[in-house]
Amino acid sequence: MRILVVEDDAAIADAVCSSLMQAGHAVDHLDDGRKAIAALQEHAFALVVLDLGLPGEEGGEVLRRLRAAHDGVPVLIITAREEVDLRVRTLDLGADDYLVKPFSLAEFDARVRALLRRQSNLGVPILQLGELSIDLAGRRATRAGRTLDLSAREFALLEVLASRRNRVTPREHVIEALCTWNATLTDNGLDIAVHRLRRKLEGTGVLLRTVRGLGYMLEADDGP
Repeated sequence: MRILVVEDDAAIADAVCSSLMQAGHAVDHLDDGRKAIAALQEHAFALVVLDLGLPGEEGGEVLRRLRAAHDGVPVLIITAREEVDLRVRTLDLGADDYLVKPFSLAEFDARVRALLRRQSNLGVPILQLGELSIDLAGRRATRAGRTLDLSAREFALLEVLASRRNRVTPREHVIEALCTWNATLTDNGLDIAVHRLRRKLEGTGVLLRTVRGLGYMLEADDGP
């Protein structure tokens, strides 16, 4: 999933971004609220991690504009400010969760997983497609208890398509979900990832179809 981190403390930003990337997410980072507003108008993200005390425009204003545009992307607030009144105002403004600094990366990762599960409407951390079990929290896929050998990009591709099972996912949507501003994915690179994932899904009851001119679709044989 593609995640935007808006944090002006370099040490915290590095730690958070590294943790997210180790979990297999595509991560973009900004340290200015005004730049974040512009980025959110131009790009689609699965989650926004947002500090409140930002230069350019405060995090609260970034959140207000985001919700005013009827953008329902989940927002996890990370801030050193722990006043109860501020938490209430921020949650009422449209934040989905609130984490006070300093925090453990383990708790941060758990909250991210919970928000992404909620956003995908899957409701549970394990998604079953055919004979394939997809562990969203553990970021692995298994068949009959045996783990499929998937790269981070292949799992991210599987996750994007699985969240829209039996529906076509446009090619540009896949690229947007897998890439960051600092890392590009060429058409050839996407074709290779699709080819490799398709081969690894053989025998799982899950078919990765290419719908020419439109995009990709996962079809699962879940039995009668």
